[in-house]
Amino acid sequence: MKKALFVAIMAFASIAIASAQPRAIGVNAGSGLGFSYEHGFGESNMLDVAVAIPVLYKGMGIGGNVTYDWIDPFNAPVPWNEKGEWHWYMGVGGAAGAYGLFSKDAPNYWYAGVAGHIGIEYDFWFPFQLSLDWRPTIGVDNTHDGSVGFGVGGLYNNISLGIRYKF
Repeated sequence: MKKALFVAIMAFASIAIASAQPRAIGVNAGSGLGFSYEHGFGESNMLDVAVAIPVLYKGMGIGGNVTYDWIDPFNAPVPWNEKGEWHWYMGVGGAAGAYGLFSKDAPNYWYAGVAGHIGIEYDFWFPFQLSLDWRPTIGVDNTHDGSVGFGVGGLYNNISLGIRYKF
């Protein structure tokens, strides 16, 4: 009985802690359409999960990355906060993707590697935020015999504008 009560209390506490953390879900538009989820860990850290479907690349594909981000790193917040709040963030994680999967005209392409993430966001006084993100990826791919290179479209292709709902 004591074990069951202990397990129930721990489960309830875990759910309460997880649901108390700030979260956001939204879309990103850049060289493709992406979906993102952010899960905050306190005031200064978050986990960002993004999945993208490229529009500018021939053939169907999908790519994604997961980064652990630091919010206002180096204790240097954006100084112009009025009604809402400005924050910048940077992080590192992993990325993988495959493109040209169902196209006869486009070559099959895959990559896996390390992803960076840097951006700035504006948190409105209501539960929405706008962001400008850059997610560079460096790793191996199958186009150059497994050599190290940047993700699809090169270094500057992963710039996007995002809108998210905070809950």
